[in-house]
Amino acid sequence: MKRRGSGILLHVTSLPSHFGVGDMGPWAFRFVDFLAETKQSLWQILPVNPTDPEHFNSPYHCTSAFACNPLIISPELLVQDGLLNKSDVKSPPDFPLERVDYRAAGAYKKKLFNRAYERFKGKRPQYEYKRFCSENSNWLEDFALFVALKSHFDGMVWSEWPQEVRDRHPEALQSAKTELHEKAEMERFLQYIFFNQWSILRNYCNQKSIQIIGDIPIYVKHDSVDVWTHPEIFKLDNEKRPYAVAGVPPDYFSETGQLWGNPVYRWEVLKEKEYSWWVQRMEQNLRLCDVVRIDHFRGLVAYWEVPATEKTAIKGKWIEAPAMEFLNHLTRKFPFLPIIAEDLGVITPDVREIMRNFELPGMKVLLFAFGEDLPTNPYIPHNHVKNCVAYTGTHDNSTIRGWFEREITPEDKKRLLRYLGRDVPLDELHWELIRLLMMSVANTVIFPMQDILGLGEEARMNRPATLEGNWEWRLLPDLLTPDLASRLLEMTEMYGRAE
Repeated sequence: MKRRGSGILLHVTSLPSHFGVGDMGPWAFRFVDFLAETKQSLWQILPVNPTDPEHFNSPYHCTSAFACNPLIISPELLVQDGLLNKSDVKSPPDFPLERVDYRAAGAYKKKLFNRAYERFKGKRPQYEYKRFCSENSNWLEDFALFVALKSHFDGMVWSEWPQEVRDRHPEALQSAKTELHEKAEMERFLQYIFFNQWSILRNYCNQKSIQIIGDIPIYVKHDSVDVWTHPEIFKLDNEKRPYAVAGVPPDYFSETGQLWGNPVYRWEVLKEKEYSWWVQRMEQNLRLCDVVRIDHFRGLVAYWEVPATEKTAIKGKWIEAPAMEFLNHLTRKFPFLPIIAEDLGVITPDVREIMRNFELPGMKVLLFAFGEDLPTNPYIPHNHVKNCVAYTGTHDNSTIRGWFEREITPEDKKRLLRYLGRDVPLDELHWELIRLLMMSVANTVIFPMQDILGLGEEARMNRPATLEGNWEWRLLPDLLTPDLASRLLEMTEMYGRAE
């Protein structure tokens, strides 16, 4: 992240495809070609871990911190590998092009995966598959069994399973492995396919001099394989339920704070174990990506802990975490520590000091820059520093157009136009804000694809504090036009961000 460059934020599920949800198939490669054609050097994605319909398929509420989401496996690549016939994918349902229908896409792909698995079982030899299972056994075996058990117990939260399974008694686990062998084997197969397809896609990116920026949610959800297999590193009671959960305190935006409900870490136990779970998590993410953003980075320095019995985050307290020691440990394992620190919101001096000590770039969001404090606002371009990643907006913001049409105050609008030095037609506003960031001293600038396209509120990826209707936006195939590529390329070259 030391070199001057730019990139695009677009999650894999947002790519075009014929199968209801974006995947690692032909359109992923076409998008990489678009990045290369416009001389972008970065592709930022959201977490690619398995999502859960109960959490409305949020990529930040995953069932595993190590496994990946089979939903973004490409059926077309399965055809290329001989695991599906062309006739199997010839007539998919009439899925909407502009939104992800997770339930319908998941049901359709499940049928395809079952066919591919049956064909795969008939193929011999399977040396690569066996090697993958062996090399990933530290997480894969538990994940496959967890998914099989969740299905066996009709989706029941793992802490409600029979005690001998909940507490991982060896005899109970062995019995479950025997009884649920076929279901677990299917899950191992899907992970094998995912990692093969992802490896090909990532290599293609790197051949085009494009790095992938991944995303690590700081916490995992309680009903996950990670908490089931490592209960000792989380604050759980004797029934394996959280007695303390994560959130953020009351602030300007919320009188009651935010109660996330994720179990918090027992950092003293992590320390005793030399942070091995986190080290393995980083290793896994760096197998997938070149750089990772840690969501809610400040929670590694101090976190807001709330008793699990509370209904709001008001009665929480700050607990210090051993950030210096933990990050020193990571630095020994990963010398250049390829991390972006998500440092949005109220950030205290101790967090800033940690970031400075490890030279971690933080984030600057342009849409937050036009308040009364504009001259001194750290997000306004004239106050940027080189070692940061500047965004027009993130997946949690509206688009530039949506923000300007529905959210910006009249006073902020006046300041924005004064800063630009002229009135700007709405259809050109997104390019003017992109230009502002391109001109910035920030080494790295990232634009959501929706902002490059100048789309409105309807293209927003996520609305925080809402549940339904998020994570569904998709890129329509005909929007990546030659004119769009030409304009983005010209700006990228003009401001010295072309490789």
